[in-house]
Amino acid sequence: MPVITFIVIGIAAGFLATRLMKIDTDIPTTIAIGVFGALVGGLVLRFLIAIMGLMAGLVGAVLGAMALIWAWQAYGGKR
Repeated sequence: MPVITFIVIGIAAGFLATRLMKIDTDIPTTIAIGVFGALVGGLVLRFLIAIMGLMAGLVGAVLGAMALIWAWQAYGGKR
């Protein structure tokens, strides 16, 4: 997946994940959550569902971003 596509999917995933998890973050944090979530979720989901291609990347990115948000809320990020 080209880097630009990866970043765009990560941004979309971060936006969707922060809305689904109902947290309020600034734009750079949302992008970081999405991109790192895309990395984690995309890699895991590609091993499981290699046939779906780009859609698997988006689904995996959203799931990865949501998992990252959950871990952040559970183990760190307390202000």
